[in-house]
Amino acid sequence: MATMIDSRPVLIVSSDRSRAEQLAGPLRNLGPAVVTETRGSAAAAVLAAASLGLPGEGPGLLVLDLSLPELDLQLLREALGETAPPPENLEAVERRQIAAMLRHTGGNRRKSAQLLGLARSTLLAKIRRYRLESAGSER
Repeated sequence: MATMIDSRPVLIVSSDRSRAEQLAGPLRNLGPAVVTETRGSAAAAVLAAASLGLPGEGPGLLVLDLSLPELDLQLLREALGETAPPPENLEAVERRQIAAMLRHTGGNRRKSAQLLGLARSTLLAKIRRYRLESAGSER
């Protein structure tokens, strides 16, 4: 038996009514209310609420036909967070964490290695690799 965590309705937006109803059938068996729309204006309203960060606004699940002529794909990308810059690479994060730990321990490399869960030799290699020699004294 399927359990729905979100009790908000499912919104299916497609210009093809039969396609929307075909998608809605299996979802209706799961329990939530299922609404089908043939206009992109319903999707636009949902996207606007999502981009404003309004909790509980809009449906629990949104199924969009991306071929709707009035659908603003740029707004959709923004609402989904696809225009956000990519996260930092692992080396940048690791370099920042090692530098912060060295500051925290006053440059004590043995203690920094212990707190980071690294062998001291590994930490020393990373300090050289990231050119963090001036981040602490030679301990």
